[in-house]
Amino acid sequence: MKTLACFFTSSVGRKFLMAASGGLLFLFVVAHLLGNLQIFLPPEAINSYAQYLQSHPILIWPARLILLALVAIHIWAAITLTRENRAARPVEYWGRPAPYGASLASRTMMVSGVAIAAFVIYHLLHYTLVIEGISGARVSLRELKAHHDVYAMMVAGFSVWYVSLVYIIGVGALCWHLGHGLAAMFQSLGLKNDVYRPCIDRAARVVALLIFLGYSSIPVAVLAGHGREHLNQTIQRISNRTLLTPQPEAPNLHHR
Repeated sequence: MKTLACFFTSSVGRKFLMAASGGLLFLFVVAHLLGNLQIFLPPEAINSYAQYLQSHPILIWPARLILLALVAIHIWAAITLTRENRAARPVEYWGRPAPYGASLASRTMMVSGVAIAAFVIYHLLHYTLVIEGISGARVSLRELKAHHDVYAMMVAGFSVWYVSLVYIIGVGALCWHLGHGLAAMFQSLGLKNDVYRPCIDRAARVVALLIFLGYSSIPVAVLAGHGREHLNQTIQRISNRTLLTPQPEAPNLHHR
């Protein structure tokens, strides 16, 4: 156990932890994308999918805790390794040519990481915790969630242009991070050599681009009018249901 602890606190061990946690988080990003792309199917598809997840807390809560642990491990490894690298190379490179082979993405991983963290927090407040006042939508997302209509929630949320812009920028930061991170993951796991390096680097950038196009296609499609008819029908049903709900009678103050 002591040997294992020494390995994971060493530079090599932390690189392995960062690569492994990053790889698992990448799989989540892909799975989350596949779930969200169901918005291009009939509304019942994504609503049934969301309802299934919400009705099985024994699945969703362990998954959330595992994701939280992976994020914590990834951030811890990234920060400690960055500090070590800066301590070993105290001379700043601002204004000097970048080291040979170092891409802009590789030199801005911490910046893109901070941007991703901010975006994830906003995403959780927007669609998971459904904090009123940050969506800008013309209908309460909390009310749509109460009616188990995730399709309408997504359409209502992305119908606000500046919210869609935030999501596109956030996904852009994520995929900028992935473009280098995926290739670095193979190197940290010892699966990248001079022969396969160019192919792995190109494949990582292509995968990152595909993920960006997949995620950004959702707000773009909504802004173009996708799902608007279903949203209007849902709002009308909620309004009718509210009007038909019996209101409590006012107390009679004139009785003897």
